[in-house]
Amino acid sequence: MAVVFLSLCVCMALSLSHAAPAQHDVMLKDAPEDHHEDRCKGIEFDAIAPDEKGNTFFFKGDRLWKGLTGASVLSSSVFTELDDYAHLGHVDAAFRMHHEHDASSHDHIYFFLDDKVFSYYNYTLEKGYPMEIQQEFPGVPSHLDAAVECPKGECITDSVLFFKGNEAYSFDIKTKSVKKKVWTHLPNCTSAFRWLEHYYCFHGHNFTRFHPVTGEVTGNYPKDARNYFMRCGEGFGHGGGARKLRCSEVKLDAISADERGRMYAFQDVMYVRLDTHRDGSHHFPISRLWKEISGRVDAAFAYGENMYIIQGDQVYIYKSAVHYTLIEGYPKPLKEELGIDGPVNAAFLCPQQHTVHIIKDQKMYDVDLVATPRTAQTVNTDEHKAISSMK
Repeated sequence: MAVVFLSLCVCMALSLSHAAPAQHDVMLKDAPEDHHEDRCKGIEFDAIAPDEKGNTFFFKGDRLWKGLTGASVLSSSVFTELDDYAHLGHVDAAFRMHHEHDASSHDHIYFFLDDKVFSYYNYTLEKGYPMEIQQEFPGVPSHLDAAVECPKGECITDSVLFFKGNEAYSFDIKTKSVKKKVWTHLPNCTSAFRWLEHYYCFHGHNFTRFHPVTGEVTGNYPKDARNYFMRCGEGFGHGGGARKLRCSEVKLDAISADERGRMYAFQDVMYVRLDTHRDGSHHFPISRLWKEISGRVDAAFAYGENMYIIQGDQVYIYKSAVHYTLIEGYPKPLKEELGIDGPVNAAFLCPQQHTVHIIKDQKMYDVDLVATPRTAQTVNTDEHKAISSMK
């Protein structure tokens, strides 16, 4: 049953070959729509933030857009108390808190307006808010330009990044300490957004991806947000006119999950995350995450803190940190590392086990990953049939 469910997840994820942030149904409290404000004409957003269900809101002036399509509505018609307290003309910044050890704040949306901060959960203002920014986030200035959450692992600790001009303030949620940085190489962000472990600075109608610790920009930026974070019809879009795949057309080369719970499906020269259903899914080039690999892969499996990726007669072993790092000395010949000649068809490892099962042609081989040296042993016929019946 689990295999069937996983297959459906893979099919749904990969059929959305150029999906963007996921959006779920949410009542907008009968909010009146404004059909005259068109974000596809090139709007500089004041703030961008997802809610606890993964709905992403884009703010400009006193209005907001939910998701990738549709007209704007008054922000105060969704987050009603904003207007009650502040006669809202705009939102300076917003982010969704990541603090799993504190249920009173985790997944709450924080809005910043002048020198005040508002905390919402399920579109309801939390008791005690609004309050002074300095009271909740000491050391963080007022009249902010942008803010974005940064979970531990992506940043050193669970943090929030605040932006004002070319200054970035890294706020440690646990210690309530702040470090000021000056990132002159990054455009002044009018809003910021974290999506699928990547960080985006929005400026004008463009965005630039940056590293949340160093501010480093890698890749060809800026890019037009209308091609990626909203659906603007003819003349926009980065999918090259690609159509959505039918479920029967989805052919996977490999699938695996690491110890952090990140699940990946590999198809041709692309991969997709399968465990990010709340915030959406997207095809990315394999080389974006595993920089040393070009072309399609034959098999992948995780063991301990490492991710093994097999390609032809070579095996790459990556350290499964937030960003995958190739272990020094790799790739190595598959024969040298696992005792079997490549290429292979598939590989999998059961939870809490030390034996990887490798399928090559019509045979299955077991490799004890604890043994030295590692050798491939042919699985006997009865065991092979038992495993096959589980597929």
